[in-house]
Amino acid sequence: MLSNSKISWKTAAGLVVANMIGTGVFTSLGFQLAVVQNTWTILILWMVGGIMALIGSFVYAELGTHFRRTGGDYIFLSESIHPSVGYLYAWVSLVVGFSAPIAIAAMAMNNYLSPLFGQSILPGLFFLLAVPIAHIFSVSRSAQFQDLMTLVKILFVLVLIGMGLFSGSKVEVSAIDLSSSWQEEVLLPGFAVSLIYVFYAYTGWNSAAYIIEEVDQPQKNLPKALISATLSVMVIYILLQLVLLKHASVDQLSGKVEVADIAFGNLLGSGGALWVSFFIGIQLIATISGYAWVGPRVTYAMAKDFKLWHPLAKINSNGIPVRAIFLNSAISLILFVSGSFEQVMLYAGFVLQLMGTVTIFSSLRIQKENGFKTPFKPLLQIIYLIFSSAIMGYLVWDRPKESLAGIGILLLGAMLYAFDSRASKS
Repeated sequence: MLSNSKISWKTAAGLVVANMIGTGVFTSLGFQLAVVQNTWTILILWMVGGIMALIGSFVYAELGTHFRRTGGDYIFLSESIHPSVGYLYAWVSLVVGFSAPIAIAAMAMNNYLSPLFGQSILPGLFFLLAVPIAHIFSVSRSAQFQDLMTLVKILFVLVLIGMGLFSGSKVEVSAIDLSSSWQEEVLLPGFAVSLIYVFYAYTGWNSAAYIIEEVDQPQKNLPKALISATLSVMVIYILLQLVLLKHASVDQLSGKVEVADIAFGNLLGSGGALWVSFFIGIQLIATISGYAWVGPRVTYAMAKDFKLWHPLAKINSNGIPVRAIFLNSAISLILFVSGSFEQVMLYAGFVLQLMGTVTIFSSLRIQKENGFKTPFKPLLQIIYLIFSSAIMGYLVWDRPKESLAGIGILLLGAMLYAFDSRASKS
């Protein structure tokens, strides 16, 4: 029987699924179709993203079972490279990594619930503020809430896929294009930029590694949770893109955020689309919940080591970092009211991809594993590093404004580390 401070591998896998299946898979197709239209190109995007996430899940399973401390990349980078690099990741996590996905989920929630509530920010604002409260009591309470919200999410997505695959298309010309034009499209700069959206949609495959001390028997359960969840989500994502392309035209979807609303509006009519929009908005509660649970653990791990953040190391009687949860929610609120959907997604995606790539590199510095070992090491890490670096290079060239914003966040974090490290030593 599990204690109140431990969760099963199924809950850990559910947390990964909830963090991954959020806004990206329901919103990014429209941005991709603005630059590439071939169905094979779209499927390749999602397969490449899934393979990269799977490689990442192998590596994070190795890192998590090696260090066995809650805090994720902060611990991995601090121990394997240098405390300054771990500090930068914790800083990025605080201002972008976990707060931005919450803000983006809340923005998307407003879009999908607009048929019911109009152009109001209140639905997203309410859940952005209310959901983190579920995680301030105990790990078991967090697990119960997360399990329920994840179950709703998975059932809803499977119903969507089933309806979409087994129903005939009602549009005159669907977005399905199985011609050979994909051979040219995969060489376009837009293909690389589209991968950033896909990588963002897969963000969250490492979630369980951040709370490893809360996972029961982590040596076997962490790899099981990360790998099984990532594979499952990859299959769901590919099928869902086929469904969206089948039930809408390129002109309808291109550049749009509410692509699922459009596709299922064509299939089910306005009444059915209303319910689909409602449940897409509701399933985002699980995404907000997952990031609100995991993110503050990174801040908490850093706060224990550095004086500037030390007040955030305060925990309640059940070991929950309540102050870190509240700060994470406050930053999410700032991004929610100040940023545009696409800009927040792009600069968050860039800086997260950069820091995640550094973490993958850090696994190569582990000389003797004492837990799970990445298959075919170091080949998989090298593939990830080369591919990820190329994508980030394309993004800097094509979207310099968002890329520079991400680099600016890192520079500010570096200045804070210089100040904080001196203060902590004194």
